[in-house]
Amino acid sequence: MDPFSDIISLLRPHAVFSKPITGKGEWGVRYPAYGAPGFAIVLSGQCWLAVEKDDPVLLARSDFVLLPASPAFDMLSRPGARCVAGQPSATDIRHGDPDGEPDFRMLGGSFRLNPVNAPLLVALLPKIIRISAANGSTGRLAVVIDLIMEECAASRPGRDMILERLLEVLLMECLRWPGAAATTLPTGLLAGMQDAALARALNAMHAEISAGWTVADLAKLAGMSRSAFAARFSAVIGCAPMEYLARWRMTLAKDTLSRGGTSLDRLAEDIGYESASAFSTAFRRRVGCPPGAFARSRVDTPQAR
Repeated sequence: MDPFSDIISLLRPHAVFSKPITGKGEWGVRYPAYGAPGFAIVLSGQCWLAVEKDDPVLLARSDFVLLPASPAFDMLSRPGARCVAGQPSATDIRHGDPDGEPDFRMLGGSFRLNPVNAPLLVALLPKIIRISAANGSTGRLAVVIDLIMEECAASRPGRDMILERLLEVLLMECLRWPGAAATTLPTGLLAGMQDAALARALNAMHAEISAGWTVADLAKLAGMSRSAFAARFSAVIGCAPMEYLARWRMTLAKDTLSRGGTSLDRLAEDIGYESASAFSTAFRRRVGCPPGAFARSRVDTPQAR
């Protein structure tokens, strides 16, 4: 699989809920940090969104927003409107004047991620992704969100599995959003995948995680000198190539251990270590405990899916 597919497969989004959010007149609400990913799409009207201490941004009809970790944010009918305290809710929400037809409608939702791998999404994405309908790029997301709404409202067989797959599609659409190239991205995989030369090296590492990669091998794939590749990789990804490879191997190891059923010998071979002993030493050094102890702490916990 490619790196984005690898990431989404490890996140395993689940426990989704969605709700209508409406408003009329002047209103404002301030939400504390929530920790779980949140998404919303404006159905009619407009509002302003201010994440943490950033300046508010306008959300108009059909605009989509994803908050990978849902930090504290304000949602307002206009900049400067007085805010009241709000709390995340799975039920319908009405802001402002409670009477009459609302002049603003939005669908908002949230979901959970596999707790072992949840930090991957936060490290991968900016704290807010806003995809504007003005450039015609939200059509596919609107279709996915319509399907999520429909599944959330029904109790049909296979509902949970379908919602998980739809959330995977939603996240993938955000990761490969064309506008990401024009966004100031944090260092990490998403920024690296926007760089054609680095993307070739990243794709190769993810496709053959057990291979004995060297910086020279990866530089050749990128079409660069060893020193230039190493410097560019570190600047864009945020760590050296071999460090990235070691971190990704540990990510895969933690995911496998959390699910159980794989021997240490097999796991070590699958992710590129010469022996279970070498893997165990590396795992203890990076994670702070032996693989067996980590597995016992994760397998069969409520969210270790």
